[in-house]
Amino acid sequence: MITLSTLDYVLIFTFFAITLSIGVYVSKKSGKNSTEFFLSGRTMPWWLLGISMVATTFSTDTPNFVTDIVRKDGVSANWMWWAFLITGLLTVFVYAKLWRKSNVNTDIEFYELRYGGKPAKFLRVFRALYLGLLFNVFAMAGVTLAAIKIGSIMLGLQPWETIVYAGSVTVIFSALGGFKGVIYTDFILFFVAMAGAIGAAIYLVNLPEIGGIQALITHENVVNKLSILPDFNNTEAIITLLIIPLAVQWWSSWYPGAEPGGGGYIAQRMLAAKDENHAIGATFFFNIMHYALRPWPWILVALASLIIFPDVASIQEAFPNIPQDKLGHDLAYSAMLTKLPSGLLGLVLASLIAAYMSTISTHLNWGSSYMVNDFYKQQIKKNASEKELVLVGRISTIALMIFSALFALYLQNAKQLFDIIIMFGAGTGLIFILRWFWWRINAWSEISAMIVSGIVSLLFSSEAISTALFGNEGMMPNWAKFPMVVFITTVVWLLVTFITKPEKVKVLQSFYEKTQPGGPGWSKIIQEALKENIILKEKENPWSVPSGILAMLLGCVLIYSCLFTTGYWIYGAYKIAMVTSILAAVSGLLLVKVWKKIRVDIL
Repeated sequence: MITLSTLDYVLIFTFFAITLSIGVYVSKKSGKNSTEFFLSGRTMPWWLLGISMVATTFSTDTPNFVTDIVRKDGVSANWMWWAFLITGLLTVFVYAKLWRKSNVNTDIEFYELRYGGKPAKFLRVFRALYLGLLFNVFAMAGVTLAAIKIGSIMLGLQPWETIVYAGSVTVIFSALGGFKGVIYTDFILFFVAMAGAIGAAIYLVNLPEIGGIQALITHENVVNKLSILPDFNNTEAIITLLIIPLAVQWWSSWYPGAEPGGGGYIAQRMLAAKDENHAIGATFFFNIMHYALRPWPWILVALASLIIFPDVASIQEAFPNIPQDKLGHDLAYSAMLTKLPSGLLGLVLASLIAAYMSTISTHLNWGSSYMVNDFYKQQIKKNASEKELVLVGRISTIALMIFSALFALYLQNAKQLFDIIIMFGAGTGLIFILRWFWWRINAWSEISAMIVSGIVSLLFSSEAISTALFGNEGMMPNWAKFPMVVFITTVVWLLVTFITKPEKVKVLQSFYEKTQPGGPGWSKIIQEALKENIILKEKENPWSVPSGILAMLLGCVLIYSCLFTTGYWIYGAYKIAMVTSILAAVSGLLLVKVWKKIRVDIL
């Protein structure tokens, strides 16, 4: 436990006061109707939405998660989430404009635009509860767990105290300010969180015990953890950390903030944009910040922690009051922050509070939008007034906070939650990518994928089945578990797609006219329309998906090059840093040319 100075308290309480003031200030306008409460009237510019996306994914559990995997498996272990950049950029250059054109209130409402009949209604309600309640509570619980650990180590708080103090302020301003309050506060939270993360990394690396960056990267506890790429002599590491994430995971798994084809709170921000170009700009800015720049302050603190707290036992020795079920490598990040001086300590605590509030407020508003638009309005009261919908939104916001707080008390670490969500969503991602461009996918395709993915994941989690199938005593190596879930799920949903009837032609024609996805996957529907003397409205510009995929590839080269460049400059590997810098510049120039073509296609 640390002792806060007057300056630290002033910084923290000033931050709380500003946040609550924004929530109260925008509450009147946000409460006008459900569109204002959940999408801020669809008038948001790209830069504000992009900053909000970055602030939302700061999260208190992310530095803990990064610290956990870096301490165990080195910097290269981050590829398990760096691979999601491919998903993110596919959303930027292919799907962002489609989401904005759909003009739906939530991405779940999409189901009754793309599909028809009772299966579409069931899917909409089921996904609203499945994602808005179950998965959303999982995600918030992970963030709250991180806050509990930070509060325990840094402030000596009991878990319930952390939840009450941080959660109550967050839920109040989220319920009052709605989406606009979330976006406006995210703007402030972004700068506070960035300043805190960078300031902490600089100070901690230069502690006398560490001795600066050169001493850090040459220390015996750290030197074998530095590689940005996995050890190519270690087959299992290459497969689990690089091949599976880059070849399978990015397109096959649903994960909050990195959904194949876009979705969740990223889709919510795209839907709130002024137009398609603002939606694209917001998501591109987010991906640059999220993958290229932000990870390194956390990574540096994680590496430094290996010198001061080389193992879990040393963390337990320094903080004996930590409950045994909350003890782990992820605590090292919080433990390192206890060494910060007055002033910087207050700023960093404020930044961690900012990260917590930004993520939780986004999840609360996003989950509440599902509860209101896709459950309450569809199943409970279809003729509900706008004031009633806003009230239900505020009540569901509070309820989601309570459920996630209770679940957080049972979790142990963020990696545990990451694995659960990845496995449960395995195999469903390809549907989310193809449903925009292939008419044959129907509601039963998605229903079967969700059910099979969940069942197979649970079965493979069973110790008896897992031991029999995977590992040294099983039929397949451990790394095959995730690809097998993907394979089984994909085979089943493809079979179901061809066994069941396609959606009605009128439903598909309506969807095509509204979103104008283009491409050969819709040729049959266009031909059917021509037979009935129906001329589907189409954009005059050519199909932009090939250009979008090229932009995605160039964007990956650009952002990964920036990621590598930052790391190699820090490591002092200047020759390699120069090469990756040139690669980033060249790919950036090429991307600008392709971007201009995509931009013209949208107009």
